[in-house]
Amino acid sequence: MQKKLRLAMIAICCSATAFAQKTTETEGQKPVDTGESAFTFTEAQLGEDDDMSQNVTIINSNSNLYASQVGYLFSPVRFRYRAFNQKYNEIYINGAPMNDIESGQFRYSMIGGLNAQTRNMEFSLPFEANNFSMSAMGGSNNYNFRPSSQPTGHRLTLSAANRSYTLRGGYTYNSGVNANGWAYSAGVMYRWANRGYVEGTFYNSLSYFLGVEKIINDQHTISLVTWGNPTERASQGAATDEAYWLANDRYYNPNWGYQNGKKRNSRIVNDYAPTALLTWDYNINEHMKLTTALSGKYSHYKSTKLNYSNSDNPHPNYWKNLPSSFYNVWDETDVNNRTEQNLADWQTAYDFWTASKANRQINWDRLYFNNQQLAAQGKDAMYYIQAKNNDQLVLNLSSALKTELTKNSQLDLGVTLSTTKGMHYQTMEDLLGANIYHNINSYALGTYPTGSDEVQYDLNNPNAEVREGDKFGYNYNILVDKANVWATYKANVKSIHAFLSGRVGATSMQRDGKMRNGLAKNNSYGKSGTARFLDGGAKAGANINLGRGNTVALGVGYEWRTPTPSTAFAAPEINNDFVTNLKNEKVFSAEVGYQLRSSWLNLSLSGYYSKITDGTEWQNFYYDDVNSFTYISFTDVEKEYYGAELGANIKINNAFSVKLLGQISEAKYTNNSNVRYMNSTSAKYIDEICYNKDMRENGTPLTAMSLGLSYHSNGWYIDLNGNYYDRIYLSYSPSYRYESSLRNRQDAGFKIFDGNDNILPGVLDQQEGKGGFMLDASIGRSIYLKKGSLSINLMITNVLNNRDIVTGGYEQSRSDYTQSGNTRTYRFSQNPMKFYAYGTNGMLNITYKF
Repeated sequence: MQKKLRLAMIAICCSATAFAQKTTETEGQKPVDTGESAFTFTEAQLGEDDDMSQNVTIINSNSNLYASQVGYLFSPVRFRYRAFNQKYNEIYINGAPMNDIESGQFRYSMIGGLNAQTRNMEFSLPFEANNFSMSAMGGSNNYNFRPSSQPTGHRLTLSAANRSYTLRGGYTYNSGVNANGWAYSAGVMYRWANRGYVEGTFYNSLSYFLGVEKIINDQHTISLVTWGNPTERASQGAATDEAYWLANDRYYNPNWGYQNGKKRNSRIVNDYAPTALLTWDYNINEHMKLTTALSGKYSHYKSTKLNYSNSDNPHPNYWKNLPSSFYNVWDETDVNNRTEQNLADWQTAYDFWTASKANRQINWDRLYFNNQQLAAQGKDAMYYIQAKNNDQLVLNLSSALKTELTKNSQLDLGVTLSTTKGMHYQTMEDLLGANIYHNINSYALGTYPTGSDEVQYDLNNPNAEVREGDKFGYNYNILVDKANVWATYKANVKSIHAFLSGRVGATSMQRDGKMRNGLAKNNSYGKSGTARFLDGGAKAGANINLGRGNTVALGVGYEWRTPTPSTAFAAPEINNDFVTNLKNEKVFSAEVGYQLRSSWLNLSLSGYYSKITDGTEWQNFYYDDVNSFTYISFTDVEKEYYGAELGANIKINNAFSVKLLGQISEAKYTNNSNVRYMNSTSAKYIDEICYNKDMRENGTPLTAMSLGLSYHSNGWYIDLNGNYYDRIYLSYSPSYRYESSLRNRQDAGFKIFDGNDNILPGVLDQQEGKGGFMLDASIGRSIYLKKGSLSINLMITNVLNNRDIVTGGYEQSRSDYTQSGNTRTYRFSQNPMKFYAYGTNGMLNITYKF
């Protein structure tokens, strides 16, 4: 477990403009107590592993059968609702927004393990009205954490699994409201695995929840809750199909190796976000309620990795270690790289990889030995463990007023104010047997001479010695202030239920550098200028009751969205520059739906279209072609999302039903983006065109279908679901599609352009992962005892053990040619990094309530 957890005490005080909202039911949207299984997720499903770059959007609605099922049903392949980025799904707790202001996304690790507390949730789809916000393009969810709203009594849970964690145990107590108007709530959950599903991983997490609520009188109620989830876990790394084949294991993990005979993982994540939330519910009168929430969070996220300097890459799956780097297995006409010697070298590498497991893992003992030899000579570490730290202090004040204007109309108004300080820095975690390291930009040494200002990471402390625990490389803060005002008008006119929502917001952001980088000596230390944005939008929707269970739904919306601070700075680890041509993102969305409800059929059918223009995106990765990190900004991005969704529940009798779910969608870039990038070897920006038109959103199936059989009777719950996934794209490589890269590939002998200088078909094709069929099953029983009830549930995913389904990955950002223009034996374009869906896995869950 993390040795030192950083705790923050948040002092919370009331505001003069106080709040109130007691959750109420409206047509098609109400608080729901979902089943235990709906919130029992593995961390892989929740996308807590940044290395896997996957997110699951949990979106739900009582009124839409498809949306109410897919969030959990398709989670083994990290399904995202409509392929949207997580930032388009907004999460609230007691009406307070919880999405990360820098990235726009909500990290479900923040509420990981709080299964009992997150079962009470109000949700709205993109064109459903709610009482806490203007619903987002990907929908909005509001968790109710008030102690008085939690189910009264004791709850004991014990689970066994073969997923990211293997054991889970927890206890929850909710007092209910006593005679004096007090309600108390407390919960604790522990999740653990000495080894997760993937070898070399482990899991250690303790979740807690404490809450108290006081009903002062008929008008005023105050609640205070706090929760956190300190977690330490080891990560899985991606690999190529060649590496998986050599290891004879779809879950080969290159992140670990043996040290003194014990397993050690190089990528450890420590994640802790203690949060406090004060809520004031104020019933002004019979027709007006005010809800105000003040929240504070201090989060710490740290992710380690193995790095190296002035040496060969120590990772076992580095391309130069693979057999195909010695013999060209892709091109039979390549006589230069298919000689007998090439084949012998291929065989040697193959024999080494397959001789023992240790040969294809990190050799920690060798790294320590080499560093100790250097330490004896007084030299810097050649290998070391560094950590990326992203800490954040957030304060948020939100208030929402609900007013019933007439019997058939309602007006909701809300305001949110927030301030965020994001602290980003790198630390030295382990020198691996060495004594010292210097805070020098070794990547820039090839461009600038030793001793020059440009090779210094911090000119205020030149040539600083770095010990374990010290900051080095970069250290900066991102400061963001944000305000938002919204309103929703809802009305029932005969058979039509309609709403109109609008919002106006303002955001300011700036960078505050704590190191004076030599590549930007006059533009890296201290505060940058401030970028300010006004944004807003509106949306409208209507449900038209046609009678006899037939309903038609229509919705349309348009927004100006401030670019997220995580994409607003060109090279934040180096300088204070904002992205060139930074502006609001424009989002248009529309939807039409049809629902039929009868005694034997519940049918939902929806079609949607969303278009994003003037988008801004940002990437940072190690670009091996130039031995440098590269910082890439995409501007004038245009994307389209459209598709059709079907949900049907056919009731055979009171106990047995058949469910059909499916979606066919498209999510792609519709233009070629303007790109500006900087490499860490120099301070020069390079402008390019990236030919990324028709690249698809990655890491989620764009086609997914399910046939389910369900039997619920006499306390028994039996479900069997056959799911099919297809069109799973991998994250595309921008550098592979730069205009200059295409020219270089042509010069190196690859066929890129035709005689008219047009790009040949197939040259820009995005790598896909294989889809396939997966069978899932669950069986459960509820037993009512003299004192309390016992619930037993067994969930099994991938019953048929299909290990060929790809859940995500990325193309490698390297070229098939050298800097001198020669073709390489190893073909990066044919070897994307992939993750595969877990084989047969399950969870046995036992819950006792009394």
